[in-house]
Amino acid sequence: MRSANQFPVQQKGIYRNLPTFDPSITGLTAIVPGATGISGFNTIRCLLESPERWSKVFALSRSPPSDKLLSLLEPSQRDRLQHVPVDLLSSPEEVAESLRSGNVTGTHVFFYAYIQPKASDKGIWENAEELLEWNTKILNNFLRALPLAKISPQRIVLQTGGKNYGMHLGRVRQPCVESDPRSKHLGPNFYYPQEDALFAFCKAHPETKWNVIRPFGVLGSSDNAKMNTLYILGLYAAMQRHRQKPLSFPGGWELWEEPVAVSTARLTGYLTEWAALEEACENQAFNSEDGNMLSWDRYFHELARWFGVEKGVVGPRDDVDQLEKLELKGGSQCALGYGPSKQITQSFDFLSWAKDPSNVKAWEEIMKQSRNKIEVNPFEQDVDDTFGLGKYLFSLTATVSMNKARRMGWTGHVDSLESSFESLDEMASLGMLPELEVDGAQPLV
Repeated sequence: MRSANQFPVQQKGIYRNLPTFDPSITGLTAIVPGATGISGFNTIRCLLESPERWSKVFALSRSPPSDKLLSLLEPSQRDRLQHVPVDLLSSPEEVAESLRSGNVTGTHVFFYAYIQPKASDKGIWENAEELLEWNTKILNNFLRALPLAKISPQRIVLQTGGKNYGMHLGRVRQPCVESDPRSKHLGPNFYYPQEDALFAFCKAHPETKWNVIRPFGVLGSSDNAKMNTLYILGLYAAMQRHRQKPLSFPGGWELWEEPVAVSTARLTGYLTEWAALEEACENQAFNSEDGNMLSWDRYFHELARWFGVEKGVVGPRDDVDQLEKLELKGGSQCALGYGPSKQITQSFDFLSWAKDPSNVKAWEEIMKQSRNKIEVNPFEQDVDDTFGLGKYLFSLTATVSMNKARRMGWTGHVDSLESSFESLDEMASLGMLPELEVDGAQPLV
């Protein structure tokens, strides 16, 4: 099997410089736990684009992908996708029985399953011990089930994320590099025991190699409002237009002009496939980021244009003393290991915004005016779970090194404005947002 480095790159829509693989790679099968989430489903979309390479994809989740979500696939792609109901909180023996019942086979595993415990008033990441317990358990149950179901994959890919570097807690060394040491002393982080479980499995089963993929600020379409920051931004823009108000930036000047790390789920899916198929990439971790410099300044102006916000954009407020202050850790309590604590200012956060009755009413008015085109009301769901990430949206900052993937041959790229537009447009087609007011994004060129 020849490396993708020996073949020309290709373009798929807005996704550019993607790898081409050795045509002799055929008849692979993929197992995707967590298939209905943003990352899992968008990786499935990438795999299903290559019918000769990926003959079958098994989508593992408790509930099947909705008909609306499946509408994003071509009929021939849906024919190669099989949902297998699995509860990863059940015993390894029960998981194995579910796999056997579904006649599941897999040359490759792409693990995206995730459990978010009930969010606390302090935020969705404050219950770190529960996150660790539940998410380590579901991976261990799945790994132990594989040999019981007589499944011996060539590669298992685990997706974690930017919290690996401690960026959610305070200062980190910039840019984030895959070889940076773990910050175990900062408290429980379920990514670490998940990685250890994967490493131990591959050591016990040397025919199986591993990869870990770490995206930052995931953007993508999904029919589930939970854990989707792009959807929150789309809701905000749609309601500001409806209420004839400007799109006001909630964060401070320290974030307005700084680069934002963004990882489009489709591009990360392509990178994940590349890592899983390249022999040189076996037993390696890779960051995933879109590969462009983007600021909230440019993002908010495009967001306002897409949704037709006539009042335009209002940047950060100058009256810093009147703003809410979020304290991130410094010194020995941060991953950097020194420096003062980091103070982030916000005029509001989206979790509090979602609990404002006037916003709930505005969305109900938008739904009514859509004449049943908009069917999803996220305010009827658990607001803490749905909007929990919104509390941190304008507090997390990091720059990301993509040098490792590039040194090993990865060249993929997408303009984050174009991918955001594409995802918002798809969510509008899923009945989650109003239709966008323009035909496309203005790329960063």
